[in-house]
Amino acid sequence: MSDNQREFLYTKDDFDFLRKISNEHSGILVPDDKFDMFYSRLSKRVRMHGLANFKEYCQYLKNNPELEFTEFINAVTTNLTSFFREKHHFEYVKNTIIPDVLKRNSTKKTIRVWSAGCSTGEEPYSIAMILLENVPSNWDIKILATDLDTNVLQTAATGIYTSDRVEGLPKEIKNKWFKKGTGINSVKVKVDSRLQALIQFKQLNLMGDWPIKNNFDFIFCRNVLIYFDRDTKELLAQRYGQLLSIGSHLLIGHSESLNQLDTCFDLIGNTIYKKIK
Repeated sequence: MSDNQREFLYTKDDFDFLRKISNEHSGILVPDDKFDMFYSRLSKRVRMHGLANFKEYCQYLKNNPELEFTEFINAVTTNLTSFFREKHHFEYVKNTIIPDVLKRNSTKKTIRVWSAGCSTGEEPYSIAMILLENVPSNWDIKILATDLDTNVLQTAATGIYTSDRVEGLPKEIKNKWFKKGTGINSVKVKVDSRLQALIQFKQLNLMGDWPIKNNFDFIFCRNVLIYFDRDTKELLAQRYGQLLSIGSHLLIGHSESLNQLDTCFDLIGNTIYKKIK
C-alpha cells in the first residue's frame, strides 16, 4: 500500500515505536514485512480516537497505557486457528498420551492440560472432545486455556462460532459436540456445555509471571514460539519443562522446533516432545 492510498500518515518511525512496545511487552518479534499489517490493524484505533495520524496515536498510547494498551496488543496479535488443527497431534493424544496418563495417574484419577496461546478456543475445545471421548467419566479433567489477547478469550469463553468453522468436521463430531442456532442465529453453532465445563480461560502474558501452582500432564503451545527470538524460545521451553513431569509431553506448531536449544525435551514425533530429565 502506497502512502497516498492511506487514510492516515504512517511512517517507519511510527512502526518502529509500535513494534518496540509490542516486543517489550510480549517478547514477540515484529519483522519489517509487518509494516502494512500494523497499519491495517491499528488504523481503526486511530480513527476511533479521532486522531490525525499515527504519530498522534503513538503519543496517545504512550500517555494512556491503562486505557489503550490492551486494545493495542489485541489489534496486533495474530490469531489463526481451527478445530483439530494439525490432526496428528490429536491422534497422538488419543493413542499415546491418554493411555499413558491413565496408567500414571490411576490412583488420583486427574488429568491437567494447558493450552498456551489458545486464541479463540478451537484448540482447547478439541482437546476437551478427545479427553471426554477417551477418559473414564469418573476422572477429574481440567484444561487451562490462556492467551494474551482479551478479545479472543471472550470469543472462546462463549463457545459460539460461525457455522463455517465446523464445516470440515466429521458429521458425528458436529452432531455430538455442537448445537446449531435457530432464527437469526441459524448461521452459528455453540459448543456443548460439557466441553465448556472442563476449560478455564485466562489472560496470560508468557513473558510475565505464571500464577500456576500445579504440574500438567501435557501442554499444547502451538504456533507461539515462532514469534520469539532464540533466547526467549529456550526460556519458554525451560519454563514449560518445570511444569511437566518426566515422561510428559509438549506439543508445538508445525513450523516450530526446539532443535539446538538447551531444554529438557527430546523430539519423539512430528513436533511432539517428551520431557526426559
